[in-house]
Amino acid sequence: MTFPLLQMRGVAKQFTLHNQHGIELNVLDKVDLEVRPGECVVLDGPSGMGKSTLLKLIYANYRATAGSIQFRQHDDQPALDITRATPRELVALRRHSISYVSQFLRVIPRICALDIVAEPLAEDAGNDMAGLKAARDQASAWLTRLRIPQRLWHLPPATFSGGEQQRINIARNMIKPRPLLLLDEPTASLDPANTETVIELIREAIAQGSAAIGIFHDAQVGASIATRHVLVGTFRSNA
Repeated sequence: MTFPLLQMRGVAKQFTLHNQHGIELNVLDKVDLEVRPGECVVLDGPSGMGKSTLLKLIYANYRATAGSIQFRQHDDQPALDITRATPRELVALRRHSISYVSQFLRVIPRICALDIVAEPLAEDAGNDMAGLKAARDQASAWLTRLRIPQRLWHLPPATFSGGEQQRINIARNMIKPRPLLLLDEPTASLDPANTETVIELIREAIAQGSAAIGIFHDAQVGASIATRHVLVGTFRSNA
């Protein structure tokens, strides 16, 4: 059996609503979860149960109130506790190990769609011109596969449609293979053809050894790629 890539033990998240007289909102409590390479864990449950919060805790957009989130990329290396990681460790984790496809593209002003998608590979290429060209070539291939018209490639995506922006978001966050892929409603604004393409891309990442944790508004999409379901709120695993 492969080693756990991610281990969550006793994880809790509490929000304090300062504009509501300090009311404390317990969103998650005593979360235990393990995810291994090659798994696609789909989070189920109604809205408001903390599914997106769980992904943000793993990505360290939120800090856990309690518990540990251990990430171990290699079995012979010590795990990193994301809840106690330094800013430098988190930057490295996001650059090399964990990608996060959120529901919305955070548009970079005046940067064209092609360069937005190529950026994760271009960062690794540095000043190597051949590497930069390869990054843009791969970005072109991803934009083509995700049906972004070529006339849009050299435009900033701020004025693109919601579905086009989401496809840019998916390409940017999946173009560089990483061990763990976090997916928060990646197909919510996509038509059936592009939804099927994204399903194929996720399956390919899993087949290559990545793990994925995802939330899907369409239960059929989630069921088509899940190796395991977890019901948020009880954290009961369903094979």
